[in-house]
This record gives sequence, C-alpha cells and structure tokens, in this order.
Amino acid sequence: MSEQLPFFAYGTLRPGHRNFARHLAAHTLTARPAALPHTALHAGPGYPYALPAPGHTVLGDLITVRPTDYPAVLATLDELEECLPTGNGLYVRQPLPVTLLTTGELLDAWVYLAGPAVAAELAQHPSLITSGDWRDA
Repeated sequence: MSEQLPFFAYGTLRPGHRNFARHLAAHTLTARPAALPHTALHAGPGYPYALPAPGHTVLGDLITVRPTDYPAVLATLDELEECLPTGNGLYVRQPLPVTLLTTGELLDAWVYLAGPAVAAELAQHPSLITSGDWRDA
C-alpha cells in the first residue's frame, strides 16, 4: 500500500507520552482523538496490545505526519513496535477504519495489533482494559 495513511496510536505513541515525544512530535501535523471499533485493549505483557474483538472499542489518537517525513517515521515505528516483514513480531501493522471522535468521520489508518505469539499469550492470560483507554491501565 503506497498511500500515506495516518497512524492510530493507543499507548505510548499518544500525545503526552514518551514515545510520542521521542518519535512523532517533531513530525506530526495533527493528532486527533479517535476510536478503533471491534478491537479490545490489553495491558501487556510489557506493553499495551490491541486485538480484534467484537463489542469492544479502543480509544486513542489519529496521528497524521508530514508527507516528507512519512517514510522515515513509518520505518521508525515499525522498528519500535518490532513489526517484522515475516509477521512474527510483537506487533503486526494493518490498515483499519477508525472513527474521529470530534466529527464521527471514518478514516483508514495504520494500526499496530498484537502479533501472533502475543495474541496467543493474551488468549490464555487476558489483561483486558475494559474502558479501552490505556490511560486507565
């Protein structure tokens, strides 16, 4: 996919958190409150993870980065999230529809979901954040 999709951040990549400051702040055009439907948020192991789950919603921010910075930001985030081309990393990056909370508009965004091994671990030992907001963990 060559389109420069925004990123849906639900953990430390959200504004006000350490990885936003380190990796996104200098490259961000907009950061808008958003929701990822049909997805549940889990607290760990080690990091927050999102997994497909009917009836749940994850709260976060839709981050749009400068077009000139996009390739470098994408590579940095893939490395940070241990998103491997094989699909066997901590996270997998997928395009999913998210809802802007201010307007209700539905937009596609890159979302880092739990990778296969983490998803299997969470299936055995769930750590659901019922509010869907990592700030409540």
